[in-house]
Amino acid sequence: MSLHVTQGLLQALPKAELHVHLDGSLRPETMLELASSAGLPLPADDAASLATVMRADNSANLVEYLKRFDWTLSVMQSAESIERIAYELALDLAAENVRYAEVRFSPALNTRGGLSGDEAVAASLRGLARAHDEVGIRTGVIVCAIRSFEPAHSLEMAELAVRWKGRGVVAFDLAGAEAGYPPRKHRGAFDVAATANLPVTIHAGEAYGPESIHQALHVCGARRIGHGTRLEEDPDLLAYLTDFRVPLEICLTSNVQTRVAPTFEAHPLRRYFDAGLVVTLSTDNRLVSGTTNSQEYALAHQHLGFTWEELVEVSRMAFRSAFLPHAERVSLLAAVDAEIEVLEAQALTES
Repeated sequence: MSLHVTQGLLQALPKAELHVHLDGSLRPETMLELASSAGLPLPADDAASLATVMRADNSANLVEYLKRFDWTLSVMQSAESIERIAYELALDLAAENVRYAEVRFSPALNTRGGLSGDEAVAASLRGLARAHDEVGIRTGVIVCAIRSFEPAHSLEMAELAVRWKGRGVVAFDLAGAEAGYPPRKHRGAFDVAATANLPVTIHAGEAYGPESIHQALHVCGARRIGHGTRLEEDPDLLAYLTDFRVPLEICLTSNVQTRVAPTFEAHPLRRYFDAGLVVTLSTDNRLVSGTTNSQEYALAHQHLGFTWEELVEVSRMAFRSAFLPHAERVSLLAAVDAEIEVLEAQALTES
């Protein structure tokens, strides 16, 4: 018998968050405090209004969606602010039973006040470590290059990521406005990551079609794909990702906001899952998309008909897709499976 899916049950489901941007996931209250201390303007003066303004429901495309990051990044130019934001994000994730999270950002965007990339990474890791000590959430950092910048920038970010490999950084990514900025332009940076055996995930198939995914995989060596929403436009490539178990980091709310999917019902997640693809659910940006990891699971249930058993499998696929050593993934998934068994027994008893 399938369990009745409730928000409480989804909140209690142990989850892994594999695609969340630090600079898109601030608490509105924290933005206001940091902006006030630095004398910086924001588009609203109270937390509720700011949350509304920052939510990107009225975006016409990915580029408009990304404009809101001008405000978040303005308050992320000190080590103290980065550490605080990382700490609070990890606490917020842990509060909805996210057991493992990979937090991504581009340290190059945090250097206006004189910080180095290394100092920005170190600050984020201090915040995440503090949250781990308090609530037990496990985390890693993914360093992003920005695809609209020159290849010299992405090379610098790859070298930064490699320096921190084994000290909290778990992967390298390419993010930012996608159309017109193909992954192949940044191949040199991905060669640096590959030489150091550093895993790669790349934003692809969002504002640019399957060719972006193809380049991410076959030119740049991606082991996971960020979004991948337009993958179904190339059935042969879809079959390749299915056969070789390449995970997609699906972000439902973000994909609707950026208009890559017209509605939740039209989103290809259901078709991808049914085709046997490895799919995971993430928030992308908790503030800018106005969502939580639990809410993304609820949307899959409400709009795409995912049952409890299917949502559990999506959660398990996320843990299996984590950039963790194999033994740690196996151990973590075993603990998650045991917790789910208890959760389901309790739910059946109460029903």
